Order: sequence, then structure tokens, then C-alpha cells
Amino acid sequence: MKNFFRIFKYIHIPKNKLAFYALYTLLATLFSLLSIGMLSPFLNLIFNADNPAPTLQSNSIGQLKNYLQPIIDKDKLTGLAIICVIIVVATLLKNLFLYLSYYISTPVRNEILSSFRLRLYDKILKLPVSFFTTQKKGDVMSRMTGDIGEIQSSIVQTLEGFIKDPVTILGFLIYMVYLSPKLSLFLLVMLPLTGLIIGRISKRLKKQSMDYSVVAGENLSHVEETLGGIKVIKAFTAEKRMMDKFKKTNTQLFVILNRMTKRRDLASPLTEVLGVLVLCIILYAGGRLVFSPGNDLASGDLMPFIVSFAMMINPAKNLSTTISNIQRGLGAIERLEEILDAPVMVEDKANAIVLKGFTNSIEFRNVYFSYQDKEILKNINLTIEKGKMIALVGSSGAGKSTLSDLIPRFHDVIGGGIYIDGINIKDYTIQSLRNQMSIVTQEPVLFNDTIANNIALSNSNASLEEIIEAAKIANAHSFITQKEGGYTTNIGDRGMKLSGGERQRVTIARAVLQNPPILILDEATSSLDTESERLVQDAIINLMQDRTSLVIAHRLSTIRNADEIIVLQEGAIIERGTHDSLIEQNGFYKKLVEMQEIK
Repeated sequence: MKNFFRIFKYIHIPKNKLAFYALYTLLATLFSLLSIGMLSPFLNLIFNADNPAPTLQSNSIGQLKNYLQPIIDKDKLTGLAIICVIIVVATLLKNLFLYLSYYISTPVRNEILSSFRLRLYDKILKLPVSFFTTQKKGDVMSRMTGDIGEIQSSIVQTLEGFIKDPVTILGFLIYMVYLSPKLSLFLLVMLPLTGLIIGRISKRLKKQSMDYSVVAGENLSHVEETLGGIKVIKAFTAEKRMMDKFKKTNTQLFVILNRMTKRRDLASPLTEVLGVLVLCIILYAGGRLVFSPGNDLASGDLMPFIVSFAMMINPAKNLSTTISNIQRGLGAIERLEEILDAPVMVEDKANAIVLKGFTNSIEFRNVYFSYQDKEILKNINLTIEKGKMIALVGSSGAGKSTLSDLIPRFHDVIGGGIYIDGINIKDYTIQSLRNQMSIVTQEPVLFNDTIANNIALSNSNASLEEIIEAAKIANAHSFITQKEGGYTTNIGDRGMKLSGGERQRVTIARAVLQNPPILILDEATSSLDTESERLVQDAIINLMQDRTSLVIAHRLSTIRNADEIIVLQEGAIIERGTHDSLIEQNGFYKKLVEMQEIK
């Protein structure tokens, strides 16, 4: 239960709505008691018509009985009609207040769920890039959908159970104690035994729910990988292998879900069976009290007592189901808290300043970076002066992309520091820092939206004329205008309706529109055909005019004219200089050039 109540630190329930919900629930219970309380004079009227009037009573329902008794003695049919009218009115009022309680609770429940979903998505946007390198996308998606859905079905809905059902049970219990303290005491002894049996059955639901969520994440991740690599799967005839892997996780889901559902579904029927068993015992015990010499229970009160107990069965079933659902939902909460409680490693420091413009240089001073106890970069010293083009080359895994990722603070350095215009980038706000740069990655990243909206990703207020001008600079305008919808053409999931060259030119147009002073290019032309590469390369040359550029190069032919080439190997700078000077050094760079047959 401790973990369950931790959910309330993520949600907000308006106190006034909660108070009205409790009030309406209480009124619905009171009118329900009133309708049941009228059974006693009704039964006395029908079955004890010739008996003398019972002793006067001082409680609320008793006062009403005392008021009715003279009417019943005078005219039994009139009394019978009045009792029926009271039962109908009480039932109408009960259901009116019950509806009002639902009217308040439903939007509150939905608001809680919506708020929880927003918090989770907001946290995902704030988490550092390094968090997602260790997480499967399918697992994160499973938490966003399946686990939040689990909270909706098994946790949020139980908020009613913690107010309505306990109030209902308590109200009927008080009335039953009033009718017969002895019989109620006997009942109170039996109910905990019933709850103990149900609790033992549902205690394993939490672990099974967590197992289900983990496997569901793996299953969804496998589907996501299949959709992303369907062409490769077909090309290598790997359908059977992928199907076998999917069958494995799907079978695990089937087995776990069956076990979990069997335990969950057992709670409600078991409660009903045990309730009927207790009811029959109460019938027998109540009959003994009615027939006892001391007349501990009036004959007319036995049926209201039994009806009250019967009215408690459904709330008790709901409460037991609530307890079972909590066990399932705790697993979902714990999985979501792995994201919600994950540390935001990269964030603005207190009193961070705004970087209004880039005027001088970017400096790496004795920079070290490690990830998961593995040293990625060590003692990097590098100055990138404004307007210069710096190229990073080296073997795969040398640390080129990591070094470039440190400038926009996708990661923070472990040692040393990075300075822009002499000020540590940690002293700037993250937003203002990233506004000074654009990044074009090797793999074009586009979204399921129009071409115009993809180009204007960083500037939603950009005019169509500005978007078109950016597309022209990126040599994208001609192919865009040939599309049926032009700039309003939807490019599909990840831009799959476009060719590789078209996708890359759209991302470059996006960088052009942002018009940053700093460019980070991760081999932006490597995925293009010869013709597209020439078009994009021309656009990049135009884009880099009067800008500071950091280029990660795999094709060394694209960086021959760089102002300085930095050669990285195993996270350290081993060579640096211009293309010609590095060739003269006859070192690692020259070997790379020879392998690519650059002359």
C-alpha cells in the first residue's frame, strides 16, 4: 500500500470535488438505508397485523416508524401506501446522489490519468540522450501505453473504492449493529476470515503484473524493430527467425496473462460464494435470535438486517477487487517511477544566463567523458574559432559523435570544460545554447507531418516564403514542388514517402531555416547517391558560409578544405592539421586517405 499512495505525489485531486463526491456518496448510502429501513414496518404490517404496536424507538429511522405506526393502526392500506411511496422516493434520491457522485468522479479520474500521462511525456523530453541508449524504445512505449492503461483500469478506478465502498459498508454496518448488536458481532468475526482468504489469492498479482509489463515491452520493441527493418528482413529471408522470436514473447505474454487473469477473476466469484455462505449462517443465527425467549431480534427487523448484509456484498466484492487491482497496479507504478524518478543529468543551473550570440570561439579544455564506467574521451583540447570549419575523422568508436554531442549538452563532461566565448556552456541556459546551433545527422530524422512543418520544426512561426527560401538553399524546392501536395505533402512515418536524398535535403532545409551561427554535420551526405550528394554538398557549402562548422567525416573527400582536421583514436586526439600537412606527417590520417584512394 505504501507504493500505491506514492502515486498521489504525481497527481492532484481538487479538494472541493473530493468533498462533494464524499458527501453525495454518504447521502446515497443514507437514502439506501432509509429504503431498507421501511421494510421493518412493512413486514410488521403484513405479518403482524393483529399484534400490538412495538415499542417506540428514538433513532432517525425509528422516529419515522413511530410516526407511521398510528397511521398504520388507523388505516393499514394508507400506511402501506405511505411506506411504498417512501421507499420509491428514497430509492430515487439514492440514485440521484449516486449519479452526482459519478458525475464528479469521472472527470476527476480522467484528469488524473491525463495529468500522469503529461508528466511522463514531459519527463521523457527532459531526460538526457544517454538514458535512451540503454532503454528499448518498445519498452518505453509499453510504459507510456500499457502501464498507464494498467493504472487507469486497476488504480485510478479504485479511487471510488476507497470512498464509496467503505462509506457504503460502514453505513450498512452501523444500521445492522442498531438492529442487532449480537448478530452484527457474529458477522464481524466472520468477515475478516473471508478477507484473509481473498487476500491470499490476490497477493501474487503484483509480481505477475510486473512480469507481464516487462515481456510486453520486449514484445512491442520487437514489433517496432520489425516495422523499421522490414526491407532488411525480407532481403535476408529472416521472416522465420523474426516470427520465432515474436512467438516466444507472445507465448510468455499468453501464459502470464492467463495466470494473472485467473487469480484476478477468482476474487469476485469467491467473494460472492463466501458472502452467500455467510448469509445462510446469518439466516440461521438470526432465526434463533428471533425465536429465543429474550426476543433479542424483532421478527420484522430480521429481513432488513439480511437485506442490509446483501447490500454490503457488492461493495465488499468491489473492495476485494480493488485490493487485487492494487497489486496489479503497483507493478505498473514501479515501472513508471523508473522513468519519473530517473535523474535529469543535464539541466539548467541556478541563475543560468542566456547565450545571445556566438562571437569568438568554442574551446574544449582538458575534456574527459565516460559512460557506464567506460572512458570515451580523454584530455581533449581543441579550439574552434568563429567562421572556421573543423573536421573530425577516425575509426568507428573513436568518439567523434560523442565529442560533437557535448557541445549542445546532450551529455555533460565528466572532467574539464567546454567554453563558448570564454564562458562554460553549463553557465548558459540549455535552450539558448541549442538555439545557436543546428545539427544534421547521418540518418535523416523526420516526423509524420507535412514537409513544411518538418522544415519549420524549430520555428513554428516561419512564413511559407521563409520555408521555401530555406528549401531552395538546400536544393529541395524542385522536388517538393513536384509533389502533389507541394509543401503540404505528408511524408509519412519517419519520412518514408521520400527518398533518402530527399529526406536529407529536408533536414538541411530545416537547419537553413534556423539560421544558426554554429553547424554540426554528422556526414550529412553519406547516405546520398552521387547526384543528390552533389546537390546537397553545394547546399552545405552555401550554408557554411560565415558560420562555424564541426563536420564528422567518413568520406574524407568532403573535408579536404577544412581549416583543421582532428584525428581521433580511442577517445584521444592523435593528429591534427590541414589535409596537406597531415599527408606529410605520414601517419594515421594518411592511411585512412589511402584506404579511400584519395589523391
